Amino acid sequence: MAASSRAQVLRLYRALLRESQRFSSYNYRTYAIRRIRDAFRENKSIKDSEKIEELVNKAKANLEVIRRQVTIGQLYSTQKLVIESPGNT
Repeated sequence: MAASSRAQVLRLYRALLRESQRFSSYNYRTYAIRRIRDAFRENKSIKDSEKIEELVNKAKANLEVIRRQVTIGQLYSTQKLVIESPGNT
């Protein structure tokens, strides 16, 4: 993988994780973070540049979905779960 491609993938990975942290729902937040980490680990050994480009485009589309869902989730706030209270961390 070219250095610029690697840097692009790492930026995308960080952006996905950062945006997922903004989910107001604990369940959505933990699911998204777990799914992102698993997907990147699963595909880290891919060397084919066409496949990498396809996965990067898919991740960019998913980033837009996450951004949209975070915005919608912030419009409809809910109560925090017991697990999210400060004493339970």
